[in-house]
Amino acid sequence: MVSTVELHEFVAASHEWLLVRETGKTFPLNATEIEFVETRGKRHFGFIDDKGFHSWRLNDASITGNEIVIETARAFAKKRETMRLVPRESATKLIAEIEAARVHKANEIAELITANYVGAKLGRVALNDDNGRLAQIEFENADKTSLAAIADVTAKLTPEIIFTAAILWLDKISLRKKKPVSEIWLVCEKRQARAAQKLHALLTEFWKRRLTIIEINRKSDLPQLVELPKRNLRDLWREKPPKLLLPASLKMSDTAAKMFELSPDSIDVITSRHGETLRFNGLPFARVRTIAGVEKAWFGVGRNARILTDENWGDLCELIENLEQYRSHDTLNKRHKHFRIAPEAWLESILRRNIKLLDANLILSPIYNQFRVVRARVDLLALRRDGRLVIIELKTQPDRAAVFQSADYWRKIELQRRRGVLSRSDLFEGREIADKPALVYLAAPAWSFHRDFEFFARCLSPEIELWRFELHEEWRKKVRVIARHDYDGMTNL
Repeated sequence: MVSTVELHEFVAASHEWLLVRETGKTFPLNATEIEFVETRGKRHFGFIDDKGFHSWRLNDASITGNEIVIETARAFAKKRETMRLVPRESATKLIAEIEAARVHKANEIAELITANYVGAKLGRVALNDDNGRLAQIEFENADKTSLAAIADVTAKLTPEIIFTAAILWLDKISLRKKKPVSEIWLVCEKRQARAAQKLHALLTEFWKRRLTIIEINRKSDLPQLVELPKRNLRDLWREKPPKLLLPASLKMSDTAAKMFELSPDSIDVITSRHGETLRFNGLPFARVRTIAGVEKAWFGVGRNARILTDENWGDLCELIENLEQYRSHDTLNKRHKHFRIAPEAWLESILRRNIKLLDANLILSPIYNQFRVVRARVDLLALRRDGRLVIIELKTQPDRAAVFQSADYWRKIELQRRRGVLSRSDLFEGREIADKPALVYLAAPAWSFHRDFEFFARCLSPEIELWRFELHEEWRKKVRVIARHDYDGMTNL
């Protein structure tokens, strides 16, 4: 493996670099925004992207020609990824190579359509203008009916992203005068297709008729395209709900309590089955676990975590002072990374301390903030005074897929509610959950709702009661709701 010193020297030789992820997504970096660090025998690769600073375990690194190939891991090595650092002067060539590979994949999927459906005739095959990871395929069936298909050429996108692109494209090509299209296929790999099938059940009947989920079955030498049956909401409730894993106790450990007292107005303690996470205005800075009856703690932001001891308690206090200076609404340096990173967690931490800022009728579940439901985390789960469950999803930047993401959380929570899992878990300290569907509150600063939000909200089944909460732009200073909109029963027909 190349040493961290050699890597730094190689990076410093070029001012601008392009970080290329496995999905094909790229991000421009200055040399100063790239870090290779070795601490206590462990090596890490650090970089900044549009979601903030990241630090990944560095397993291997090699220099090939003018680029760096980096093997990384995180989440206790459960997630691995190969990344590449390419000098920006080579970026044009690299982007062209990536696009060519995606176009080739798009044509492969198009050929599957003609191979699986007798009489199908291909038309235009291209990549989506907004998201180059999606293939757009137009074709005619044996009856000369114009159809379209959309497919993720990376097999990495979420169904929510695919649905937003498919619906917008179909809405556009259905209105053209020449060869209008009234139906679109979502061609997906197996796991992606099964998740898309469930999301499809959450749409209005109008959109269910226009969207078809097609699974790529790769069990044979020639992959087969299989149309998945359209499901209704009642079909979803027949599934077996996952087991709800809750912490054994919500009592704060002595170590966490001592750290909490350093800045009680800004620190919150998140309890899970595996310990406690302390956050300063939503930014994690310490972790406490009890191992063999002994409390162990680590502190530090990002890659700088280290074991807490009596000797370095002063360093922890210094970190808290630093966070008080920069992780504050009135900081003089709003470009500081402590201010910029994890804004949604910051908003969530404010509402977690006082959920009535959003709705005076809400009672928050004390279990822990990001309620886990099958590989997904609802930002906040609350109960209205009338007993209705409320799923609260928070955004601070425009997110086109937010509506469908919230709908998928609603499905998962509803399954657990209908099967009695939530009631048996006593999430609200003895308060009864009403036998009515959960509500969805999607809250964001007023200008941070995507322009297509209302259009997508109207695509959801009337059984999903969605509320839009518009917040004042200075939410860090004080959360104030300036408008509420109820999308219950509003559909695109």
